[in-house]
Amino acid sequence: MSFPLKLNPDRLFPSDPTIRSIARALYEPIKGLPIVSPHGHTDPAWFAYDEPFANPADLLIVPDHYVFRMLYSQGVPLEDLGIPTVDGSPTASDPRKVWQLFAERYHLFRGTPSRMWLDWVFADVFGLDVRLEAATADLYYDTIDAALKTPAFRPRALFEKFNIEVIATTESPLDPLDHHRAIRESGWKGRVVTAYRPDPVVDPEHHGFARNLIRFGEVSGEDISTWGGYLRAHENRRAYFREAGATSTDHGHPSAATANLSRADAEALYAKVLAGPVSAADAELFRAQMLTEMARMSIDDGMVLQIHPGVWRNHNAGVEARFGRDKGADIPKATTYVDALKPLLDAFGTDPRLSVILFTLDETSYSRELAPMAGHYPVLRLGPPWWFNDSPEGMRRFREQVTETAGFYNMVGFNDDTRAFLSIPARHDVARRMDCVFLAQLVAEHRIDQDEAHEVARALAYDLAKQAYKL
Repeated sequence: MSFPLKLNPDRLFPSDPTIRSIARALYEPIKGLPIVSPHGHTDPAWFAYDEPFANPADLLIVPDHYVFRMLYSQGVPLEDLGIPTVDGSPTASDPRKVWQLFAERYHLFRGTPSRMWLDWVFADVFGLDVRLEAATADLYYDTIDAALKTPAFRPRALFEKFNIEVIATTESPLDPLDHHRAIRESGWKGRVVTAYRPDPVVDPEHHGFARNLIRFGEVSGEDISTWGGYLRAHENRRAYFREAGATSTDHGHPSAATANLSRADAEALYAKVLAGPVSAADAELFRAQMLTEMARMSIDDGMVLQIHPGVWRNHNAGVEARFGRDKGADIPKATTYVDALKPLLDAFGTDPRLSVILFTLDETSYSRELAPMAGHYPVLRLGPPWWFNDSPEGMRRFREQVTETAGFYNMVGFNDDTRAFLSIPARHDVARRMDCVFLAQLVAEHRIDQDEAHEVARALAYDLAKQAYKL
C-alpha cells in the first residue's frame, strides 16, 4: 500500500483560525514574488553549459549534505551513497541502488526541514503524488530520471521556472571564474553572480594554505612575500570578482574575532604566517586582522561583508581525509560578538560606506548580542537563521528574539545558502510562510496594522535582500 503525497496549502500556518486567516492573506500576494538568492553554493557550471543533470541520485543526494549526513548518522557509509573520494578510489556507482537505499530510509527525515523541502520538490517539480518509500523507489527514480532528460528540466529552464531573479554562487580567490564568463558570453538572460570567499588564503589553518598563497600571488600578479603585496593581491582579486557581478564577500571563520593591529605589528604577524607553521593563537589573530582589512577594502570598493562564524568545520577528521571538506560534519560552537567585533566596529562601525551582515549558529547570541548590536551600529545587519536553524522552529525563534530590539529593517530577508538547486524555491516558500505566521500574530494582537504587515512581508521576501546585497 502506498500513501498519498499532497502538499497542504495551509502547511506551517497556525491551527488558530483567526491567525491562520491573516497569515493566508499576507502570504497570497508574496508567494509568487521573484526569488533573490544572494548567497549560496550552486555550481555555476550548471548555468554556464546547461547540460542535463545526470540522474536523481547525483542531483538530490550526492551534493546535499543535509541528506547524506542524516543517512551517515544512521550508519550508512558515504561510500554506499556514491560520495566522491579525495583519492579517486571507487564508491557506489549505480545511482538506482543509491536511490533505493535513500528511499528505504526516507522515514529518518520525518520532522526535519529536509523532509519539507524534498516533498515540495517531489510533488511540485516532478508531479509525484505518492510518498517516497522502499516500495515507490523505482517509480520515483524512473519519473525523475525521465524528466531530467527533457529540456524543461535543464538548469536554465528550472532557473526560469523557479522565478529566480538573481542567484549568487561562492568562489575562492583562486578560481578563474571561467563558468561565470561563459554565462555572460552565452547571451542567456539569467543573472548569476559570484561572491568572494577568501578563506583558503586568509586562514593559516586551512588545508593547503601555503600552496594556496603561492597560487594567490600568481593569479593576482602581486608579490605576496610582503604584507603590502598580499593586501594588493586581495584588492586585485576583489576587483576581478566584481567584474563577474560580485557584490559581497563571505568569511567562514571559526569565530567572529577582529583585530586592528598597527602596520608594523601586522607586517610582523604576516611574516610569521608566511614562514609557517603558526600557533593557533597567531592563526586566530591573523584571521581577526583580515576581517578588519576586508572591512577597509569594502569601504573602498562597496562590497558587502558577510561573516559566518562559530563552526568547527570538518569536525570528523576521517570523513575529511577520505571525502574532503563540506561533508556534513560542520558542528556549531558557542560564539560571541560583543567583544569579538569591537576592534572592527571601533574602526568602521559608523562608516556609511560599509555594510556587514552577521550570521550565527549560536541561538543564545540572538537577543543577548546580535539584536542589540544591529539595533545600534549603522553598519550591521542580521542574516537569517542558517544551517541547522533554517527550519520553521528556528525561523520563529529568530523573529521572536531579535525583532523587538533590532526591528525588521536591520535584517536582510532570507537566503538559502544551499548546494541543492531544486530545494531553493521550497526553502524560500518556508521562509515566506513563517514570516507571514509571525506577522499574523502581531496583527491579531493589534501590535501592527494589517497594511503594515503586508509591507513587511514583501520586504522580508524580496526587498531587503536586494537592498542589503546591492542587487
